[in-house]
Amino acid sequence: PMPVCHVQENVLQRVLQLPVVSSTCETLQRKYSSTKESHPLMASVCEVYERGVQGAGALAMWGMEPVVRRLEPQFAVANNLACRGLDHLEEKIPALQYPVDK
Repeated sequence: PMPVCHVQENVLQRVLQLPVVSSTCETLQRKYSSTKESHPLMASVCEVYERGVQGAGALAMWGMEPVVRRLEPQFAVANNLACRGLDHLEEKIPALQYPVDK
């Protein structure tokens, strides 16, 4: 049987759990970390960027919270539709279940 979205599950979590996506993310994370370790100047630039992104992300979420609460029913419907679409893609494209190197 094909996977189905559960109440707490969202389509983004499911996409991130696909082997092809998770292995790509792991590879990118390793390259990012090794670049930071081998280039001190790059490391300081990356740290400034990371702090800025964290601050901006927290500010954006704080500002969006009332809107998100009002739109929760619409998000639930969109998530359900997206999960069904992902079920269809996983059925039609088995390669999504393999890591990138395969």
